[in-house]
Amino acid sequence: MNANARALDGRRRAVRALAAGLALPALPLRPAQAGFNFFTSEYTASRADLERELGKQFPQQRGYGGLVTVILREPQLGLDAAANRVQLAMALTLASPLMQPAEMPGRLTLSSALRYDPATLSLRLEQPRAEQLQLAGVTGADADRLQRVAAAVAQEALQGQALHTFRREDLTVGRKTYEIGAITVLADGVKVQLL
Repeated sequence: MNANARALDGRRRAVRALAAGLALPALPLRPAQAGFNFFTSEYTASRADLERELGKQFPQQRGYGGLVTVILREPQLGLDAAANRVQLAMALTLASPLMQPAEMPGRLTLSSALRYDPATLSLRLEQPRAEQLQLAGVTGADADRLQRVAAAVAQEALQGQALHTFRREDLTVGRKTYEIGAITVLADGVKVQLL
């Protein structure tokens, strides 16, 4: 073997040894963690953070024409990454002095897009849509009418509902204050692009 071939062979062994020493075992995927990612200019709010913030804002109560009151409580957050929408499932109570009984419990599931509100530094529900509403103890045409009323009141009540509010320091690194760009729903959180 000539000197050039030996030198080339030695370099190959050194590169292989270096590569073997630097090889890292496959790391398990971890859920999204809240915070700023400097390398990608993104901020991710984790599912746990979103659920905690959302839970502080309930129960909510909304009246309709002085005849019906809808009470929403115990929200559970779902994240639909494929549709880029959030889902909320919650307990609902429909109350009216005109009904017998005067209160009807139920369950509501809705989905919503998200928008950013720069005035309040918050991600808010945008055009929530009732996907399923069930009231206990009511059937037939009465159930359909009451479900439509309850769904309309709940959608109106939750339009613009804050899902996550940023602190000013969440959007500031050094002297730069970022603006919010694209909002992406992940399987385990919500990610925003920082511009």
